[in-house]
Amino acid sequence: MAALAGIMLVWPGTVLDELWSLNQTAHAELQAAGSYIVPAFWLLSITLVAAAVGWFKQQMWAFRLTIAIFCAQVAGDLVNLVRGDFVRGSASVVIAGALLLYLLRSTFAEYFNSARAE
Repeated sequence: MAALAGIMLVWPGTVLDELWSLNQTAHAELQAAGSYIVPAFWLLSITLVAAAVGWFKQQMWAFRLTIAIFCAQVAGDLVNLVRGDFVRGSASVVIAGALLLYLLRSTFAEYFNSARAE
């Protein structure tokens, strides 16, 4: 989705622009942010793909990267909550926080550590 958003910001006026109707506020904010945001979206996309590939290869760095991504997500959701977006902010904090706590269970770390030992 981050890559798609980056593409839609680089090439406005295409059929894909209809997708912005799902979140018009984000579209307005991203357009106001300027063109520097597009490489950030593409960098995010590359990071997420790398984490996914490393995850399925049971790499410890991918596990740590995934934890960092979820921590950033929770932090961003807390910022949204403080900014006054109570419904989306609180729901996102609960969901991302629950996923983060689930990942931090010892069984996940053991799974990645056992794969490294083999």
